[in-house]
Amino acid sequence: MQRTLQSNPCLPFRRLATNRRIIRAKDRPPRSLTLDAWLRTHAARQHAKLFHDRPFLWWITDGRTDGFMSVVHYHRLTRDALSRLAFHVLGDHLARLGDDPRAEAARILQKKLEQIIEGEAPYDIFVRWKPMHEQPLGWDPDLDDGVRLNIRPFIEVGVLAHVPSGVHYRTDRGKDVASAPWYSVFNGERRNDHHTTLAEKRAARAAVGERAGRAAE
Repeated sequence: MQRTLQSNPCLPFRRLATNRRIIRAKDRPPRSLTLDAWLRTHAARQHAKLFHDRPFLWWITDGRTDGFMSVVHYHRLTRDALSRLAFHVLGDHLARLGDDPRAEAARILQKKLEQIIEGEAPYDIFVRWKPMHEQPLGWDPDLDDGVRLNIRPFIEVGVLAHVPSGVHYRTDRGKDVASAPWYSVFNGERRNDHHTTLAEKRAARAAVGERAGRAAE
């Protein structure tokens, strides 16, 4: 079990195990379960349920029951922090494994985290109320955009121990106002399943910069 990035000693584990109104009986771990086993099999699901499928702790795993897992604090998961996890923490783990059969799963996880950091579609963040030039380049989340939008790259690439059942990227109810940046593209629909490429975002930023330069002349 790996340490969390900038781990918080006040993690709500006690509350997770005692909130009977939210955690259903089938989700409660057996009393004989070890802490390590609970962290791997029950904790992520219980945490997501407790916070109504908007978890701020994310369980990143290589998919093996005996493999690499790290619990990260979403509010502190900057680009630099994710890079440290991918290349330093996971890199050290790989070095210790050597020729161990578990190393292959860890290498695949490292590649997936690298894809999130880079942020090329479909591992990008899309925020429908922001124009193209304000869409993040790679893993550079705006916390104000919320868990649902920012967790998408981790769901798309498949590195989470538990995917919150209440997270979806279907079209939201209602219609956008005509001044919304994607109104003409989506015909007013509030779509969240769109992907944008790095090239598109860089071109949009360059165009905005050119217009600002001409206006300043």
